[in-house]
Amino acid sequence: MQLSQQAKGSTTKPRPHSSSPAMEKASTQVESCQRRTLSPICLLVSPRTFQFFFVIGTLILLPAARVHGALSIGATYPLSFVDIDGNKHSTADGHVTVIVLTTPADREKAHTVGDRVPEHCLGNPDYRMITIIRFARRHTVVGQRIANALIRHRMNEEAKRLQARYDGKKIARDARKDIFVATDFDGSVSSQLGEPERATDFRVFVFGRNGELIAQWHGVPSAEQFAAAVK
Repeated sequence: MQLSQQAKGSTTKPRPHSSSPAMEKASTQVESCQRRTLSPICLLVSPRTFQFFFVIGTLILLPAARVHGALSIGATYPLSFVDIDGNKHSTADGHVTVIVLTTPADREKAHTVGDRVPEHCLGNPDYRMITIIRFARRHTVVGQRIANALIRHRMNEEAKRLQARYDGKKIARDARKDIFVATDFDGSVSSQLGEPERATDFRVFVFGRNGELIAQWHGVPSAEQFAAAVK
């Protein structure tokens, strides 16, 4: 960007180069994005969130109501996701897959879902849980990198705690390999789940081994509902 100034009847003298208002605004936006990203992401990934631990993520509400949305129970949805470590996952690749669609603000709801995952799923390679962290606001490339870096750091910390739990149960697995997180900054991931653009609903889905939708809730299912869906 080049700025110039002319005065009537006189020759314009060179002025010291300075940042334009637009550049200063852009810098302020980046700093603001960084501040917004730090706190919620750090708080979202906590020990309880990873009690299921298989592609990642996770209200205390009264019994959750079934959702009558774009996805239909019994229909098959071979959905694909790439987590922040670059691993590719599909709902039709032979696993029973739990997907938790959440935002950083709904971290407590995510924790509750993790608490209600049946014990037989822990460390069981036939099951996995994918937590998709959806961001309602647009983030700059810098903001996205910061968010992903913070999530990876928390994942590594939680893997240590999960490993201790695995060891206590004599589960011979690398806990870090059972922790996966997918971030959705542009709505492209949540749209596969029938969510409209900019929606911030908290959703839980259970898919069968071939991608058939077994259950879905708007809210946290009860322990009994959850166990029946992932048996």
